Amino acid sequence: MFDAIAVIRLKFPLLFVLFMSGCASSPPGDPENICNIFKEHRHWYDAAKNTREKWGVPVHVPIAMMYQESSFRHNAAPPMEYFLGFIPIGRASDAYGYAQAKTITWDDYTRETGNSWSSRSNFDDAMDFMGWFIYKSHKINGVSKWDARNQYLNYHEGWGGYKRGSYKAKPWLIKVAGRVDARAKRYASQYRQCQKELDRSWLSRLFFD
Repeated sequence: MFDAIAVIRLKFPLLFVLFMSGCASSPPGDPENICNIFKEHRHWYDAAKNTREKWGVPVHVPIAMMYQESSFRHNAAPPMEYFLGFIPIGRASDAYGYAQAKTITWDDYTRETGNSWSSRSNFDDAMDFMGWFIYKSHKINGVSKWDARNQYLNYHEGWGGYKRGSYKAKPWLIKVAGRVDARAKRYASQYRQCQKELDRSWLSRLFFD
């Protein structure tokens, strides 16, 4: 496996980049700026655009939600819980990956989309999952795909919990949703400044940068 990758890297550098783009990436160096996030991880931008085209979801909303959920760590998981302070008894939930998706919800996603080979630690799959979830929140609860605050409340509480208003008894969650909304708006403003540059083809960047 590694010998084959080494050969690809030596003989076909561009092909090697494309091959490795589906692998887990390290968190961006500047997560506060969506332009810098996408400049550092170009294939993340491709995934975000694909999500926009497929699910009608604006680029900045799932990125803001993902930051809150995992800080862009591919293997993010809830902290381990301990009995008597030192005996590990498991995690609070089975949420995992870039999107901190729970297994039962991820299984619903794969069943509905047919994306059975997807992985929660793959950025492209995590973005598609979030696009699917945001689309469904709009369809089920009528929440705008641009409404990061209420989309996040759906994401955290589930569609049934949101409909019942379970978040209203959780002031801390309402504050977190407000932070997600503020970040999404900041990302949207930043994205307007760099979208044209990000949309340039790799060939254009190669010859004219």
